[in-house]
Amino acid sequence: MDVVDAEKRVSSMKVSTHIDNVVEKTMGILDNRVAIITGAGGGLGAAHAKVFAAEGASVVVNDINVAAAQKVVDDIVAAGGKAVVNSSDITHYDDSANAIRQAIDSYGNLHIVLNNAGNNRDRMFASLSEADWDSVMTVHLKGHFCIASHAVHYWRGASKEGRDVKARIINTTSGAGLQGSIGQSNYAAAKAGIAALTLNQAAELGRYGITANAVAPAARTGMTTAVESMATRMAAPDDDSFDYWAPENVSSLLAWLAAEESQAVTGRIFEAEGGKISIADGWRTTLGIDKGDRWQPSELSAAMDELLSQETPAQKVYGS
Repeated sequence: MDVVDAEKRVSSMKVSTHIDNVVEKTMGILDNRVAIITGAGGGLGAAHAKVFAAEGASVVVNDINVAAAQKVVDDIVAAGGKAVVNSSDITHYDDSANAIRQAIDSYGNLHIVLNNAGNNRDRMFASLSEADWDSVMTVHLKGHFCIASHAVHYWRGASKEGRDVKARIINTTSGAGLQGSIGQSNYAAAKAGIAALTLNQAAELGRYGITANAVAPAARTGMTTAVESMATRMAAPDDDSFDYWAPENVSSLLAWLAAEESQAVTGRIFEAEGGKISIADGWRTTLGIDKGDRWQPSELSAAMDELLSQETPAQKVYGS
């Protein structure tokens, strides 16, 4: 080998090494994964969409506010990611199917449904109207059902065709749903329903390669900072210190749950806040007391004293 050939080989090796390094740096845990994220035009949803895209996912940014969704898509594309706008109404069963079609038409597949969209109609229970109840139930609970239902039909079909399905349903619950929240009966009930729905989805859908998990996030969003005291408490720091309430802190956990490597994790309700991740421990049946016969009503006061003395008290309802 002459000097020229040697120099060419060294140069080629340097270029190859440079390319490998670039590839290594740009590899994400969601490469080649396609996700639909609902309510992604702002707040937590926008943060999730940007983190997912940064990890390599192709993202369908769903929001009825098309201008807001387009801004998120523009930000993702400007950063080198892949995203498209979808304006399907998640509370309308037939229209929500269009989000699945768009994901497949745009990127050839669908792997992840992240149900994030929500709303608030806060009232004390005595002042809660039927409209307040229906609005929150529809957006949260029915909204979590619609797109996921169409996605499951797609994934079940793929599984029955013998394809290797590693699909994800990621739901958004709340501490309000896990333990209640004063002034939020409708929201708490909807979020509790989402937690229970998640457990059922995990139990029923694992046979098709689908996992289902939920996250109760605590982060700075338009809803959480609408109250002045919350806005002050959750304000971003003025310096370069850790931004505890940044929504991206929650997005990291969701990105991992969306990745192929989380296949063994299903049926879990996580809580995420700042740098803390925990698992919400669900309802559990206690040892109890058993008479071995029918209890007479007059006997139950003493029995209840014994039963309650053995319990581990639940966390307090928010605001109580």
